[in-house]
Amino acid sequence: MSAPGSTWKDLLHRAAGAFSAPSFTLFCELSSAWVCATGRRTICGMAAVMDPATRGAHDAYHRLVRAGVWSLEAMWTATVAVVIEHLGPEGPIVCYLDDTLFHRAGRNVDGAASFRDAVRSTRNSVVYARGLNLVTLAVRIDLPWGGMPVALPVGVALHRKGGTKLPALAAGLMTGQAGRLPERRFVLCADGAYACLAGEDLPRTTVVSRMRRDAALFGQKPAPTGRRGRPRTRGDRLPSPPEMAAALSRRQFRSVTVEWRGRSETRLVWARDVLWYGVRPKAMVRFVVVRDPTGVKHDDFFFTTDLDMEPTEVLSVYSGRWAIEVTYRDVKQLVGGEQIQSWKGEGPERAAHLSFWLHGTVWLWYLANAGATPPINSQPWYATKRVPSFADAMAELRRALWHERISSGSGPRPLSPEMADVLIDALAMAA
Repeated sequence: MSAPGSTWKDLLHRAAGAFSAPSFTLFCELSSAWVCATGRRTICGMAAVMDPATRGAHDAYHRLVRAGVWSLEAMWTATVAVVIEHLGPEGPIVCYLDDTLFHRAGRNVDGAASFRDAVRSTRNSVVYARGLNLVTLAVRIDLPWGGMPVALPVGVALHRKGGTKLPALAAGLMTGQAGRLPERRFVLCADGAYACLAGEDLPRTTVVSRMRRDAALFGQKPAPTGRRGRPRTRGDRLPSPPEMAAALSRRQFRSVTVEWRGRSETRLVWARDVLWYGVRPKAMVRFVVVRDPTGVKHDDFFFTTDLDMEPTEVLSVYSGRWAIEVTYRDVKQLVGGEQIQSWKGEGPERAAHLSFWLHGTVWLWYLANAGATPPINSQPWYATKRVPSFADAMAELRRALWHERISSGSGPRPLSPEMADVLIDALAMAA
């Protein structure tokens, strides 16, 4: 097996085609320093932990993010190629889609505006915050050691006030993904805000989403009668999803065991093909009712555009959607995606792309080096921990990069004063 540091360099070089030669050198230095930095992930904070012997001027890294010669599209294309190596050459690819708000205060941050903050808002109170509204497409990776799946980002789009709407940006991301992989089929899972994508002509894509509780459902379009006049485009009106579920008896449900956020749980399911005319007027969808057998939780309503998909699979795919929420938390809290101090031009958007790219690349590095049974870095007060997290993956990579720098820089002699100063400063900034 290759050394951990070599594996990281190999992953960086997979993206070399997206950069000019000078930009790629800066990109490699910035990416490794991003992992090694332990304080705020500002560009100057990252430059502080670079090797003093090779570190450039700090404004060169600012310029790389803001106006460097590199392509976001080419970078994501290279990432998808590595992800596919983990997924294998066959089978549908499960993708998760959602949007999030990167908090960026200040009136001069290009692309930032006031948007609804989904994390702080409640049903009775809507909270607005200023930042970048980002639509993210991620690919589901089932980890070899089990637990909840991981959502690896493979594309990001910035939603600007008054610009292209969120569903259109989402459709563009999915269409681009299908273009990169013309031989593969996809299962796209998103929350109810993106249910309208079921009516889009997304190439080779099955949509799984949540159905509105007030959805207007109809039966299948009746056969032509041969009479004069415009033929009917939909069947008889059906009850709303809650009304349809309330009319079902316990015997009509089927008890199934499904994967629910990394663990197995029992649910009751019932399915029927319906026409959701307002979303997908020309084709039926499979409507799935999910009920908690204990009666504690309310009924859930889902749908899929694949009429052959089993309700169990629909539920398992949608339950795994929580992985993209975990990705958002990790990118903001551990990668520090909201902390990059770039304001002008393409800088804010590019910095956001880089933070999601780094999250996925750290996971890819960890999957290549951890093996089937990675050690669990649990503390005495967290004895129930069974699987590694992204924090563990990033800590392992940080350990490998620091070890390589210290070992190769010191040799049989004591650690050089320059490298010792960098290490001590990094530890001092850890708080």
